Amino acid sequence: MDLLIDVNVALDVCAQRKPHAATSMLAIEAAKAGAARLWLYAGSTQTLEYNLYQHLKRIHQPAPNGPSNKSLLGKARSVLSEFVKDKQWLAALAAEGPVFDAGDPEDEQLLRALDRFPAGSIKLLTRDSLLLEKHPDKTITPADYCRLGLKKQPLQFIDLKAQQDAIRPQLEQRIHRVIHHGQYIMGPEVKELEDKLAAYTGAKHCITVASGTEALLISLMALGIGPGDEVITTPFTFAATAEVIVLLGATPVYVDIEPDTCNINVALIEAKITPRTRAIMPVSLYGQVADMDEINAIAARHGNIPVIEDAAQSFGATYKGRKSCNLSTIGCTSFFPSKPLGCYGDGGAIFTNDDALATACREIRVHGQSARYTHTRVGVGGRMDTLQCAVVLAKLERFEWELQRRGAIGTRYAELLAGSRIELLTVRPDRDCVWAQFTVFVDERASVQAALQERGVPTAVHYPTPLHHQPAYAQHCCPGCCENCIRAAARVMSLPMSADLTAADQGRVVAALQAAVG
Repeated sequence: MDLLIDVNVALDVCAQRKPHAATSMLAIEAAKAGAARLWLYAGSTQTLEYNLYQHLKRIHQPAPNGPSNKSLLGKARSVLSEFVKDKQWLAALAAEGPVFDAGDPEDEQLLRALDRFPAGSIKLLTRDSLLLEKHPDKTITPADYCRLGLKKQPLQFIDLKAQQDAIRPQLEQRIHRVIHHGQYIMGPEVKELEDKLAAYTGAKHCITVASGTEALLISLMALGIGPGDEVITTPFTFAATAEVIVLLGATPVYVDIEPDTCNINVALIEAKITPRTRAIMPVSLYGQVADMDEINAIAARHGNIPVIEDAAQSFGATYKGRKSCNLSTIGCTSFFPSKPLGCYGDGGAIFTNDDALATACREIRVHGQSARYTHTRVGVGGRMDTLQCAVVLAKLERFEWELQRRGAIGTRYAELLAGSRIELLTVRPDRDCVWAQFTVFVDERASVQAALQERGVPTAVHYPTPLHHQPAYAQHCCPGCCENCIRAAARVMSLPMSADLTAADQGRVVAALQAAVG
């Protein structure tokens, strides 16, 4: 349970007021130990400062030659600055302003702020007897909180909460800026994000779109792919990869995967090329790029077939020193919340160095318009919302640190699991992996997952059924093909992975996994 700290409890700790300080400190430490978030209401800053300053005056200024008001104010600010370091600031929202008809406006603001959270997930930590009596469902004393006892918190498969806590000021500033300028569609944050992402990847053009799926669809449309055409891809991926091909009336042609990386087996691509092949769409699965140079070489030998990298899981990864999304004709990524770089809804981006393709993609995403109400080509409503661009811009400031952390956590997983019965994915020496998922191979997966769940360790399967065995796409498969996909689908299992995964929690995952497999 999270805690919103009332002014009286904060002052207990900051002023070391007896007899309350010790219990208040114990409650705060118990919350930290239980991985609860500690919140301070931003609208209470002046009250905190004023009351602590007055407390210090009452203590020190009766004495002859006591400290000056200026030095006491400085002391109050210094103590408060230290106190707030490990707390989260809860912004004061407009709905919490008009509270002057309440018996205590400041208390009313705190109670309204609690309503933003899911029921039962947070309480106001307070010693205010009136609040405690009138709102027992929303309040708790430090002593009562200490009596609750620590409960082992369930692990998060992807810890978006910890990430949000780290960048909350940037997120709020970015989101509020959009709300105030009001350009919710194609606002200035869209171009800002496109410029920054293009610079990051080294690609000449970045076109943000409504989702990773839309990125693939618009790219195929820009290439003019339609009925009768074939697109070579892998069936060991999310349905969107084949979905967009079929939506345009084209045919997905499946190529099996490498058993150790789960990426498309480049050695099998050339045999699948026919006169109808209009594109090759490799998937950079789990955060590791496929062998793009060899794929590009094959495409070049057969009349410069366009290559589209489905990089929904690999944004930020490198291949021979170059960035994913800038390795072929077109690169497409997703900003789905669980991705290495995600927004708080749907979003995606297209990358290319081809001016004509970039123009086509930009026009297609706005219903094929080359100018206002001039529809040069058939298009879609495929724009990325300004608010979602704002979220990604806030996250981008921390992205390099997160990639380093993902790499280190992936390496530590490998070290901890070395010598066990757990089979790991291979990362090729000429590339890295951003570990969109840390995926392993296990036998008797269902029982292993159940054992981990009992220990509070969540898992996922990416993906349990390859596309050529899915009812919607099975007609595009030849009997007996893609056997490595079938074997992988029966054995892959993804473990908790995020940049904020602690060493203790990672150790907990590994211990549970090793116990589950024997």
